[in-house]
Amino acid sequence: MSVIPDIAERLRKAVNRDRLLDIAQRLIAVPSWTGDGGAVADCLAEILSADGFRVERIAAGHPTAPAVVVRYASGKPGRTLQFNGHLDTVHLPFVPPRIEGDRLTGSGSSDMKGGTAAAVEALRAVRDAGALSAGSILFTAHDLHEAPWGYGQQLDRMIQDGIVGDAVLLPEPLCDRLPVAGRGAATWKVTIRRDGPPVHEVMRPANEPNVLAAGAELVQRLGHLDKKLAQPMDPVAGAASVFIGQFHCGEIYNQYAQDCWLEGTRRWLPGTRREEVEAGFRELLAELEWATNTTVASEFHIIRDAFALDPKSRVVEVFQVAYAAISGQPLPLGPKPFVDDGNSFCALAGVPAITHGPRAGGQHTVNEWVEIEDLVRVAELYARIAVAYCEID
Repeated sequence: MSVIPDIAERLRKAVNRDRLLDIAQRLIAVPSWTGDGGAVADCLAEILSADGFRVERIAAGHPTAPAVVVRYASGKPGRTLQFNGHLDTVHLPFVPPRIEGDRLTGSGSSDMKGGTAAAVEALRAVRDAGALSAGSILFTAHDLHEAPWGYGQQLDRMIQDGIVGDAVLLPEPLCDRLPVAGRGAATWKVTIRRDGPPVHEVMRPANEPNVLAAGAELVQRLGHLDKKLAQPMDPVAGAASVFIGQFHCGEIYNQYAQDCWLEGTRRWLPGTRREEVEAGFRELLAELEWATNTTVASEFHIIRDAFALDPKSRVVEVFQVAYAAISGQPLPLGPKPFVDDGNSFCALAGVPAITHGPRAGGQHTVNEWVEIEDLVRVAELYARIAVAYCEID
């Protein structure tokens, strides 16, 4: 299960810090807001092709930014380990790459172009060291990850089309635990309307429905639901929840509003069917509509399903051995605080997926950063895991 010392040393020497940093900077330098990842995918494909890899471009329902796929095979039977990364960033002002001391900054440096570059370097290191004696590595990079501009539909299509390994590593910026459980997540938006036009408060018709009061009633009902969802609590993933992040109503202080809208999230635990989650939410809204004599419209978008990883799976065992060899001890098990593509691999393909990336921060802000030396650590770790995992005992 562990990599023999000679091969481990070859892998360590094959990881090229300058080469890794170069590809990270080149990826960050290309703006790639979700839905507009074509240019950065082209950039990555050109880098890999110039380095001698055979690159496939898979549209997967998103032809303006075909995904980047590389299959590196040993030529002998064995398992396939997948490195998967997304190339898109949230819709914030673009920040170009910059090295600041021991950190690399810029849009996507943390989430997750830095980690994707580390995965590319791991692929290069395995090849350059001639270390893969069995099986294969599947590298994938894609667009449409970040909600609400995308909901993982490109990756979902790839999984449905069979572009998936026997296990997956995802270099998202989570490095202080090995996540073995995580909640599913959806976004929702509810709009409450009455038939009449907006009017001055003193001119409102008698018995006209009050959309502000209906919105307040929804807040109360969702609050009761959130308390109900707090039990039972998963020992790792925590509690299911419903959250309200926005409540908007009216245009000025003395207008009797025509509509109001609320927006938030709904999270659920492993073992809960997402269809049941959505059905329960819509049933609550139907009851509100009847009780308040208003018209209630809603949007409910699944971001990712819930996630669970067997701590005894082979990829977890291999990961812990490789991690301990580099860092001195295995990682503690814990929850995944966010949703990512690992949730999709688990839900759609039943494939174990480990989220582990470099030490980084500033995700979903204009102040992203990643530690350069930790990128190197992740590249060596991924290379070790690939060599050990792909070989059949």
